[in-house]
Amino acid sequence: MRKAIDLICTCPFIKLLLAAGLALTVVIGAAAQTRPPASSGVQPPLSASQATTAGPQVHVSLDRAIELALQHNHSLLAARATIEESRAEEITANLRPNPLLSWDGQFLPFFNPGDFSSQYIENSAQFDIGISYLIERGKKRQHRLEAARDQTAATTASVLDNERTISANVAQQFVGVLLANANLELARMDLESFQNTVEITQVRYQAGDIGEGDLLKIKLQLLQFQMDLNSAGLAKVQALANLRALVGFESIPESYEVDGDLAYQPVRVNLDDLKLTALRNRPDYRAAQLGVVASQSQLTLAQAVGKRDLTAAVDYTHVGGVNAASFFFNIELPIFTRNQGEIARARFVVNQAQESQSAASETVLTDVTNAYESLRTNDEVVKLYNSGYLQQAQDSRDISEYAYQRGAASLLDYLDSERSYRATQLAYRQALASYTLALEQLRQAVGTRSLP
Repeated sequence: MRKAIDLICTCPFIKLLLAAGLALTVVIGAAAQTRPPASSGVQPPLSASQATTAGPQVHVSLDRAIELALQHNHSLLAARATIEESRAEEITANLRPNPLLSWDGQFLPFFNPGDFSSQYIENSAQFDIGISYLIERGKKRQHRLEAARDQTAATTASVLDNERTISANVAQQFVGVLLANANLELARMDLESFQNTVEITQVRYQAGDIGEGDLLKIKLQLLQFQMDLNSAGLAKVQALANLRALVGFESIPESYEVDGDLAYQPVRVNLDDLKLTALRNRPDYRAAQLGVVASQSQLTLAQAVGKRDLTAAVDYTHVGGVNAASFFFNIELPIFTRNQGEIARARFVVNQAQESQSAASETVLTDVTNAYESLRTNDEVVKLYNSGYLQQAQDSRDISEYAYQRGAASLLDYLDSERSYRATQLAYRQALASYTLALEQLRQAVGTRSLP
């Protein structure tokens, strides 16, 4: 045996066979480790990119949707550009007039070239160079700057009102998505429940308990449930698309979901407190107030423009071998024109701005009152449903379904209770949506999402 082993170890051909066998064993083992088990039904987990494409991963809350809209809504971004435009006008309003440089040469013998000489230039020709500056009287520059800054403040308040409107639109559209989700879930549950009823009806028909006419009627009714499900799915897709248009297409992917559901959240507020808060926070009313200030600044500027400006100049003159300096001052005599028309127009603008402020105040108070009454009315409607009507509709449907499946109730009675149940559930969800929308309208009317 020992000699045989020594022979094997010393033979080159046998060594080569052993090496080849060892290499083949290693390759087979590695392939077995990398090959997925044939008998296992468990799939490997998806990668991050595969998980993203497999289904919607982005969930957006109401607060996040409003935040994204304020950052990416193009209409709002365009409105914000007007603030920068107004600030650029402040730079223009604060500029001083440029000085004026003038020079001339007189009595030059262009038509008698032979007279050109240094002596002629020194004694007979005249040369002037001077600088003049417009001195604005009445503090025109200061009043221009003040008027421009007041206009910037009013523009900023108007843009803030645009933000308030965008936030309210996003909130209302978000509620529309929640309503679409609720209706879609209800349509799914109703379809599943009715499919179970169809199966039981099929069994009863085969057993001879009901006729073929009743079976066909209930199968046709199944079509209505399927159509309701398709319509609810379409409504959800459209609501999500409309919300994405407000939020900004580049801010969220095409496939996304919203967080939250329609829920009754009672709110206790005081109408007088709401009105005071609205007058303090509403940016449109603030813009009207700043419009009055801006119009008064324009009136002050128009009165300053009515004051005539002074032009001062200093000249250096060389003539007849003499170097001399001259000083000039001129001012327009305000005999006929004193900017009377612009001053009168500015006064009317001030009156107009004051009336607009009063109208804005009335609008704010009216919006708050209407929103408050709408919230109160919708609150009462939701309470009516929760007081027992929902449970009664549920019990009526369950009793009719139980009786029909056991032959104790007619098909028409069952279908009628089913329609009443669906109508009640849809109306309840619509009432919840109306209540939530009324709450969002109240927040918009008050000018803040934190109600007092």
